[in-house]
Amino acid sequence: MDKKSLDYYKRKLLAERESARKFILQLKDNDMTEGLFETSSELSFYDNHPADLASEMETMEKGRVFREHEVSIIKKIDDALKNIDNGTYGICKRCGKPIPAERLEFLPYAENCVKCQNELTSRAANNNSARPVEEEVLGYPFGYGYNDHTDEIGFDAEDSYQSVSSFNKIPFTDEYHEEDDDYVDPIERISNEQYRNQLPD
Repeated sequence: MDKKSLDYYKRKLLAERESARKFILQLKDNDMTEGLFETSSELSFYDNHPADLASEMETMEKGRVFREHEVSIIKKIDDALKNIDNGTYGICKRCGKPIPAERLEFLPYAENCVKCQNELTSRAANNNSARPVEEEVLGYPFGYGYNDHTDEIGFDAEDSYQSVSSFNKIPFTDEYHEEDDDYVDPIERISNEQYRNQLPD
């Protein structure tokens, strides 16, 4: 890439970096990235409606996501500026071929050509949907659960569940709490007639 093009992309990268930095400062000025206790002037949230707190938390989380996105772009821009200095700007890191000027015009901090980036993106998507091989033997909720629903004799999944659950017992306590059917709350003992007698005439 010639010096004139490198100077053009360097100016473009610096302008995008400044734009991202200003956006981060704007988020901070609008209190979108600060915590609830940092932005609130109240001593307690006891009297606030949960929906109000949820709205404030949603705004804060959105602000943090926006900030992290801009920070990642700044890091990519810094890497691209280093590549300009060391003479590797505009070369795909994966295949080593030049990145087309159209792509660099649209995304000046691009590290890969479109073909390689699409392959990396599809590979990442496939890896996220692939489940760990351990899930095949873990059981419920990934497999058959604590009961394998068979009549085979031997140490099966249900036996292993019972074996492990035996370690969950607290000594000298009843295993289950039984309700006392004879107990009635005193307020519930008041009959309708007694209630009517208490009302003023």
